[in-house]
Amino acid sequence: MEFDAKVENAASIVVGKVVSQRSEWDAGRKWILTYSTIQVEKTLKGTPAQQVTIVTPGGTVGNIAQDVIGVPKFREGDEHVVFVRNSQAGPTVLYLEQGAYSVEKNDRGERMVRPLVSSAVLVDTQRGKAVEPEGIRPLRDFETGVRKSIQHRDTMRMKMIEQKQREEKSLWTQIQRNRVLVLLAIVGAMLATWQLFKRS
Repeated sequence: MEFDAKVENAASIVVGKVVSQRSEWDAGRKWILTYSTIQVEKTLKGTPAQQVTIVTPGGTVGNIAQDVIGVPKFREGDEHVVFVRNSQAGPTVLYLEQGAYSVEKNDRGERMVRPLVSSAVLVDTQRGKAVEPEGIRPLRDFETGVRKSIQHRDTMRMKMIEQKQREEKSLWTQIQRNRVLVLLAIVGAMLATWQLFKRS
């Protein structure tokens, strides 16, 4: 998925550290679900919260383990950026591994955001070609990217609303200018309806 699509479709985007984790069976004892509680350092999109518990399929209960391909795996103590989507089971990761990033310090102590999916290839559907996947970037650049994406979407939304208002205003102006014709059309329609009922 494109970065802008992920930003737009996420219910929230959080930066934080996994502080606890537990796995248990679902109500039907069919799936093992893992609940990872993240202490939120920063909310990049959505309603700010101190903690969020992310539910993902897979995990280990007793001597039984379930593994689901494509689902991000969180470990206690790790830092992440998570694109959250709401599900029936609770908050989960949007677009599986594509919606989760690890946050690690480089040799200079700068916090870097690394996509969990390193081998994913983004396909440009317009040109039918593979394009460069997301790379590692500083956390501050990642935050700026999220902000710009949100601002861009808001600007596009405002332009669409303004366009719609202009079209509605234009239609109303046309009706007012041609009110005699509109009135005649309404009267004609009423007469035709009356004639139809009169015949039957």
